[in-house]
Amino acid sequence: MRAEAQAHADKINAALDLLRRFLDWDRALRRLDELNARVEDPTLWNDPRAAQEVMRERRRLDEAINATRAIETELADTAELMEMAEAEGDDDMVNDGLESLAALAARAETDKVKALLAGEADPNDAYLEVHAGAGGTESQDWAEMLQRMYQRWAERRGMKVEIVDYHGGEQAGIKSATLLIKGENAYGYAKTESGVHRLVRISPYDSSARRHTSFSSVWVYPVIDDNIDIEVNDSDLKIDTYRASGAGGQHINTTDSAVRITHVPSGIIVACQNQRSQHKNKAEAMNMLKARLYEAELQKREAEAAVGYAAKTEIGWGHQIRSYVLQPYQMVKDLRTGVVSTAPDDVLDGALDPFMAAALSQRVTGESVDVEDVD
Repeated sequence: MRAEAQAHADKINAALDLLRRFLDWDRALRRLDELNARVEDPTLWNDPRAAQEVMRERRRLDEAINATRAIETELADTAELMEMAEAEGDDDMVNDGLESLAALAARAETDKVKALLAGEADPNDAYLEVHAGAGGTESQDWAEMLQRMYQRWAERRGMKVEIVDYHGGEQAGIKSATLLIKGENAYGYAKTESGVHRLVRISPYDSSARRHTSFSSVWVYPVIDDNIDIEVNDSDLKIDTYRASGAGGQHINTTDSAVRITHVPSGIIVACQNQRSQHKNKAEAMNMLKARLYEAELQKREAEAAVGYAAKTEIGWGHQIRSYVLQPYQMVKDLRTGVVSTAPDDVLDGALDPFMAAALSQRVTGESVDVEDVD
């Protein structure tokens, strides 16, 4: 087999090996048989919520197992055809085989990432909060760059993005913003971005052209669905109303329609101002609060079950997960992944997907992953 074909085959086999280890292949096959037997039980739907959980787990396992088997079969068939073509000297068929292997390698990478998104809330929509840190206008500008990056990333993946809360800076940028990202596996893809993001650049707001370091924090938490019940005591809540900021129409800016809810026991604060009525803003803010409480519980479970990698801790300004250096002419380099973006109008847009794939793989295997292998 040619070197190029062997490289594709090695990449496919590496993805399959990771999938098998993650699924715990033998256990997954036994579990799928158990779930198939339960589905055939007529008493299953006596408890609709439990039945939905069984059907969801069965669908996830069935899709992952079938995808793995299909890739294995297609790889074997393509390799066999290429060997026959090389023996007969049919270069056209060999080239077709190379194209098929390249497409199969890309598909294997996609299926690998989808299989790794097997967390309890990974398929859900996600709230994403961006908060500017200390540093005034410089940090606020950095926060807006991050907000734009995540919004464009989601839109390019076919997801819908709504701005739930927005507080602009005095001169430029934003103080904070909350995005609601709606799409398949939105939380699973975005959750690895939680943490503090640091930017080093020559500030355009400094007349002396000095280098500045800016910090912004990012929170990502899942939108809870009807199958998840979160109880919140009214006595634990502090609810404030205020006038919405920014563009939004005469009604929004002249009434106390914006709502801020503080959960006193946990110290969690959420706010919403995108709806026209205070009632709707309050309902959305309550959904955000429940999502934050649920995400905190998920992190607690992951910390208890973590094996082979450090559990994620609560975000503080000392917990820094990503750093960027902005060079002249808008060249941005992510110091963790090594990804460089050079398009002036798309600052950081290309840095997200490779990092997410690498972070997901590293969480499962505990090994470092070269970002070039997942781009």
